[in-house]
Amino acid sequence: MTVALMWEAKAAEGRGGELLSWASAQELEGSPQRRETFRAPGGRVLVITWWSAELSEKLPELPDPPAQLSARPVHRWRFEQV
Repeated sequence: MTVALMWEAKAAEGRGGELLSWASAQELEGSPQRRETFRAPGGRVLVITWWSAELSEKLPELPDPPAQLSARPVHRWRFEQV
């Protein structure tokens, strides 16, 4: 089964580039099948990782960014491929 983990954060005002750089530099324990990073207006950053695993399996996730880079708590979602 393939599981996709989605991590989305909104940067503090004027810190979108810093948040994007921080998220891109984060190492994960283990290697996902795939990892992609996206940005959107308003300083939003999205990271999606794909894993060969069961939906309930414990998987490495990106941590919360430093408080000064973030405008709100991180949103996380977990999906299974159908």
